[in-house]
Amino acid sequence: MIASANSPINTSLFRRAIFRLWASRFPTGLGILALLASVSLSIGCGSQADNRVKYAVTAQQNYEKGAQKLKTKAWQGAAKYFAFIKARFPYSKYAVLAELRMADAEFGAENYLQAVDGFKLFAKFHPTHDMVLNGYAAYRVGEAYYKMLPGSWWLLPPAREKDQSATADAHRQLTTFIKKYPKSPYHGKAVKRLTSINTRLAQHEMYVAEYYWDRNKPMGTVLRLRSLLAKHRGTNYDAPALYLLGQAYVKVKMLDRAKETWNDLIKTHPKHAKAKDARAAVRTL
Repeated sequence: MIASANSPINTSLFRRAIFRLWASRFPTGLGILALLASVSLSIGCGSQADNRVKYAVTAQQNYEKGAQKLKTKAWQGAAKYFAFIKARFPYSKYAVLAELRMADAEFGAENYLQAVDGFKLFAKFHPTHDMVLNGYAAYRVGEAYYKMLPGSWWLLPPAREKDQSATADAHRQLTTFIKKYPKSPYHGKAVKRLTSINTRLAQHEMYVAEYYWDRNKPMGTVLRLRSLLAKHRGTNYDAPALYLLGQAYVKVKMLDRAKETWNDLIKTHPKHAKAKDARAAVRTL
């Protein structure tokens, strides 16, 4: 495949590497600026990473050197090689691959938003490339979103209480990936990621539903639990959600739905502790 000299690479690693390459031909002041532009990335590179480069004669040789830097997690060094290929060999097939590997370098450096941009642009401008057709680029977008999921730290609120925008993005991307690339070698990994994400989103919905319930806002509880069971069913939150939903229905005088919900719980999770509570609750209706 032939790369276009104007194919955009809107990733920070690429811009930094190109800037450094250009600045090296001009007075040292610019070289210092280029160095400062890359300092933020070097923090995430690891003290053991060797980011030194020695450019080779051919595009293939430089690509192989960049790929080796990726293996050793020397993200800056990899970026330099791939940027060099794009600048010096724009019509080589390795220039196209360099775009993809630049996104991989962004991902490795934990610049996940830039990685998302890189993988999306690669898929957009090279739709027939093998690494697009086999689902690699699309999967890596979902994986980048997954890496941005909010975590828990003892000084901060638990993950379930935080904004779930990245979680929703990961869910949407991986759901689409699984449907579009059923035979992709990355399909199994995507399914595992999606299972984890479903649990995370169900946990968040349960937290919000309980928040409304504790504040005597049962309709808010109903709406959140309906969403949980419609979008994220199949997690360990199903039984608690069904039981609480039945309670909320009783609170808003929807007794038929309460009975239906509790019977659903009894049928689908007969051995769960909440099923015993549901049987007792049904008898009171």
